[in-house]
Amino acid sequence: MKAHFNTPEHRSTWFLLIYALGYAGGVIGYLPLLTLLLPIKVDAVAGSARLDVFALVVVLGSLAASLSYIVFGWLTDRSVERGGGRRRWMLGGAIATGLSYATIAAAESAVALVLAVVAFQIAVNIVLAPLAAIMADEVPDTQKGVAGGLLALANPVAAALSAVLVGLSSIGSDARLAIVPLALALCVMPLLLTKARPIAPAGPTSALPSVPPRDLVLAWSARLLVQIAGSALFVYLFYYLESVARTVPPATIAARMGVLMIVAYVVPLPVAVWVGWLADRWGRTKPFLLAASAVGAAGLVGMALAEDFATATAAFCVYTAGASVFLALHASFAMQLLPNARHRGRDLGLINLTNTLPSMLGPALTWLLATPADFDAVLLVLAALTLCGGFVIQAATGRR
Repeated sequence: MKAHFNTPEHRSTWFLLIYALGYAGGVIGYLPLLTLLLPIKVDAVAGSARLDVFALVVVLGSLAASLSYIVFGWLTDRSVERGGGRRRWMLGGAIATGLSYATIAAAESAVALVLAVVAFQIAVNIVLAPLAAIMADEVPDTQKGVAGGLLALANPVAAALSAVLVGLSSIGSDARLAIVPLALALCVMPLLLTKARPIAPAGPTSALPSVPPRDLVLAWSARLLVQIAGSALFVYLFYYLESVARTVPPATIAARMGVLMIVAYVVPLPVAVWVGWLADRWGRTKPFLLAASAVGAAGLVGMALAEDFATATAAFCVYTAGASVFLALHASFAMQLLPNARHRGRDLGLINLTNTLPSMLGPALTWLLATPADFDAVLLVLAALTLCGGFVIQAATGRR
């Protein structure tokens, strides 16, 4: 089959928006389940053993997600070589994800639930692996900054859906579990209906500017360092806020956290798109990555120094602004470092490990350095790691 290359050095704004919507659908596919719906299901199935079952679900699910992302990324690479493309894999993954949600809803024992969640992690990564590779295939380097900024829309949209589902007390848990894969399908369908238009090579493959393989290692390491802080705060934010607002009732803190999360993750959206546009115009991303990591580190230092709820939440918003911009720009920058177009899916799967490993490293670091009343030490260490991530990426050669 002949490849149909996208010869212009840009894609339409509509395609970028459609891709961002599809990416949001991929995040919707897993975030509401893992953050809110799954704990409710585990509580219903496991009762007093819920903590043990939930820990097992998280560990086995993370392993399944990591391995399946790499495997299906590689399989879609082979499919592209044979002229089949990646979109058919996404369609199959969306169908498999819907079936896995039905299996989770039907689970009535801890063992059945663990197996259902492992199946879900495999299914949803059949969507996510080709979805990431499509951006590398079809969005020119000159637009990857804007595209990366648009990806920052995904988490707030998925978080908002999570809040809506939990707030719908009139429907049962099974109905909530049915809504999520339906939302995923609606979001990815416009992308599935577009025709693949890979970016045309500038010339013979041998004439393309080479990127040292170590650049991918540096990009991987930088993202891992920044993600550790995010995973630690994701798990322990409530307890941290309790430690700095001792006179505020826990129920009040929980209610305020809902508003905080919306503000913290929505405010950086226009900033991420604007900074991505600047990076595209300037043709350089690394300085913006360093600046974003510095902002994130400053927010973490502010959290360590905070002595009241208002200061702590303001510092957290500073952190999320820096981290959100860093991760959005990093996604676009890393795609320009992939050493071989034939292995984009596989290589992006290896980069995806920076999303799963921190879920183990961040909480472990917090457990070692923090106490219920004092998070200062761990926050300062996380600030140092975040800033190191910005410096590590500077050593990558990249393509101008």
